[in-house]
Order: sequence, then C-alpha cells, then structure tokens
Amino acid sequence: MTPEPILETPRLILRPPLAADLDGYVELMRDDEHVRHIGGAAPPSAVWRQMMTVAGSWSLQGFGFFSVLEKGTGRWVGRLGPWFPHGWPQAEVGWSILPSEAGKGYVTEGSAAAIDWAFNSLGWDDVIHVIAPENIASQKVAARLGSTNRGPTRLPEPFQDAVVDAWGQTRDQWAENRKRFDWLGQMVVRAS
Repeated sequence: MTPEPILETPRLILRPPLAADLDGYVELMRDDEHVRHIGGAAPPSAVWRQMMTVAGSWSLQGFGFFSVLEKGTGRWVGRLGPWFPHGWPQAEVGWSILPSEAGKGYVTEGSAAAIDWAFNSLGWDDVIHVIAPENIASQKVAARLGSTNRGPTRLPEPFQDAVVDAWGQTRDQWAENRKRFDWLGQMVVRAS
C-alpha cells in the first residue's frame, strides 16, 4: 500500500518514501560534488538512516520530503518537500534531484506543488529554502518559485558552521506567485 498524501503534477508523482526507494536515495547520495550542499556523499548504511529520518518526519510531524517519481516511468528521481527538523530556523521546502535529472524542471515543478500543499494543507503562513551562497542552481529554482533572499540564517548543531541564506515567501506572496504555475489548479492531491 502506498502512503498518502500523493501529489500529481503534469510530469511527477510525489509521495511519502517507501523502503523500495533506497536504491534511488543511494544513487542520489553517491556523487559528492552533486550533494555537497546536503552533507556530501554517503555510504548506503548512512543513506538508509537519512531515509529513515525522512520517514520519521512523516510519522511524527505529518509531513516530510516526498519521493519524486516520473509519472510516465515510475522511476525515482529525487526527494523534495516540506521539512522542519528540530532547531531549524523555520519550516522549509527543500529539494534534491538525481544529477541525471538536473535541468529538466522537475525541482521547480515538484517544489511548486509542495509549497502549494504546505500552505493549503499544512496551514503554513511562510516558507523558506536554506541555500548556500555558492549554490546558484538552487538560488535559480527559489527565484523561479517567487522566493527572495532574506539573508543569512543559522542552522543547529552539527550544521552550525554552514554558511547559508534563507530564501522565502509568505502565504500572500505565494498566492500571487502561484499564478505562474497555471497547472496547479489541476494538480491532483490524494489523501486519506
């Protein structure tokens, strides 16, 4: 049985993680350069623990990173969605995509759906994206989503030395920015 909620965009299915997603997570966390902003490459045993943290977020908070699947193939291509670890500066929508899938617009498409879901279903009033100043690709995604750079923020231990900015927007700003994503009106959300 697939856990819910499930969000369907024109090209993607977003759903909570399943144990079967481990191979995708391992593939994502294999390339140190690609994942340098989210902790760097990790062996499968550590990736399993990361995936269990995401699954635990769903269990304890009712939200977490979605597994991102290509709608046409069912292939796991990344993780993204609402995230709010203990000590985090604020509720976030974050993203990570397989290197082979970068540049296809999946991160923007999936993150727009996740932001919409966070505001409409979780009742959030504000959302941020924690982005390193040198992570130009993620800054471009945040800007496409309508978020602006609010300046430096601090992360909790053991990430307290990370230099990061908080990009974000309010619910009211999203109400205007979501007009860029006309397909959101047809997005399918399945929930129990």
